Amino acid sequence: MLVFIVRRLLQSALVLLLMSLLVFAGVYAVGNPADVLISPDADQLERARTIAAFGLDRPLWEQYLRFAGNALRGDLGNSFVYGAPAVGLILERLPATLELALVALLMAIALGIPLGLLAGLRPDGLLGKSIMAGSILGFSLPTFWVGLMLIMVFSVVLGWLPSSGRGPTTLLLGVPVSLLSAEGMRHLLLPALNLALFNIALVIRLTRSGTREALLQDYVKFARAKGLRNARIIGVHVLKNIMIPVVTVLALQFGAIIAFAIVTESVFAWPGMGKLIIDSIRVLDRPVIVAYLLLITTLFILINLAVDIAYSALDPRVGLKRGAAR
Repeated sequence: MLVFIVRRLLQSALVLLLMSLLVFAGVYAVGNPADVLISPDADQLERARTIAAFGLDRPLWEQYLRFAGNALRGDLGNSFVYGAPAVGLILERLPATLELALVALLMAIALGIPLGLLAGLRPDGLLGKSIMAGSILGFSLPTFWVGLMLIMVFSVVLGWLPSSGRGPTTLLLGVPVSLLSAEGMRHLLLPALNLALFNIALVIRLTRSGTREALLQDYVKFARAKGLRNARIIGVHVLKNIMIPVVTVLALQFGAIIAFAIVTESVFAWPGMGKLIIDSIRVLDRPVIVAYLLLITTLFILINLAVDIAYSALDPRVGLKRGAAR
């Protein structure tokens, strides 16, 4: 186990190095933040002084080496706009994004697994076909359009839920959260549902296909021959065996939910990392953009490592070597 973790950490360090090169070259080669940061009325001397202060007058390779050296010390640079450390700005918005992603993931589990089971147990019935048709919509409809429709229906027409913002927060172990108040939950419900729709559809399809496959296995037939109740067969024998791929996919999707929360946060004005990165792209705040992309990459790497270890723990037949090969 220790050898596997060390090997994966070394691989992760190499991936981070390559990603830093790609991200730095891609972000720093696009546009000139001096055109946004410096007033058009500034004279040449003031313009040159500002460019030198941000280090934009140096060659790209020299800027990268300076960035890499600072990154090894945990310093990913200061924001051009806010004048504060980029990592600090992102971590300040991180709790809001994590809360939104976590609630969206819980919604996907709470709705996707029961609906997928129903669709798998009655594939030819009206209910099963309706659930699968709904899952197709979940895959097909664009997130920003669904968000606008949710606002139109539940905020504008019905007036049940607020359309934007995070609402009041309560400190939990020093971290502000919205889940502990009714008004905070009202603000959280629409953006979390919008973010969860794709994953609800994904879980429905995974659960349905797993249920259909499990019902044909010998252990299910043997359980029925023993006279076990149908609820026990489904709850123990079927559900337990289909949870391994569902847990694996959901764990990997959690990183994707965080990364792709940008659209939802923009539509609902949710004060998370996504809104910060959109604002930073608009003004070419390079340190914040690079820091965000590298932190998301690190998050994906850590989640993949945790999934490999958890997969081996859930299914003893799968060894760590085999998991590493995948």
